[in-house]
Amino acid sequence: MSDPVLSLKNAALSLDGNAGRVDILHGVTLDVARGETVGLVGPSGSGKSSLLMVMGGLERATGGQITALGQDLTAMNEDALARFRRAHMGVVFQSFHLIPTMTALENVATPLELSGARDAFDRASAELEAVGLGHRSGHYPSQMSGGEQQRVALARASVTRPDILLADEPTGNLDGTNGAAIMDLLFGLRDRHGATLVLVTHAPDLAARCDRVIRLADGNIAPDNRAAAE
Repeated sequence: MSDPVLSLKNAALSLDGNAGRVDILHGVTLDVARGETVGLVGPSGSGKSSLLMVMGGLERATGGQITALGQDLTAMNEDALARFRRAHMGVVFQSFHLIPTMTALENVATPLELSGARDAFDRASAELEAVGLGHRSGHYPSQMSGGEQQRVALARASVTRPDILLADEPTGNLDGTNGAAIMDLLFGLRDRHGATLVLVTHAPDLAARCDRVIRLADGNIAPDNRAAAE
């Protein structure tokens, strides 16, 4: 694979807890190509979400190297990581993570405002229209359903036209109908903006839509994925 968008070399993650040090990722090596859609699957506790967080620099690897768009994330400090994510990444969480005191429009405009975009609200409005929520732009998260909140979260993640879109169980808190709608929107945004998409999911139908599925077990890529991952 030439010039992967994301490259992990022996990435490890250990965290200190009440019971002592816990090893979560054990030297994961993985490349993701530009425009590729990769699904991370595996049982609870296998390290899927931790791997996604390491890819985005949201959790700092304790070993190995993570490179995104040719930049070494493991060498960046927190401020540099934040600037890199703001410029190049969109992240969608299972629990939405919207700012409760902001309207849908303000939530979506926030990353653009932070980057100094003068047309932040015009672009945010267009992105809300794209996810079918133009009529809800003045509503607060508490006034919206779970499906609507996830649509706002998707709009916020994609409004900056990120090179890399990371999604952690994006349909996990939704019923079947809303989950299917979010899946369609997620892949639609990927197609519209040409982003590389990496997502964590327990949903077989969502994983089946990915170009490649990586199965994790006990903090490692499962043996049946090893050849594809190296």
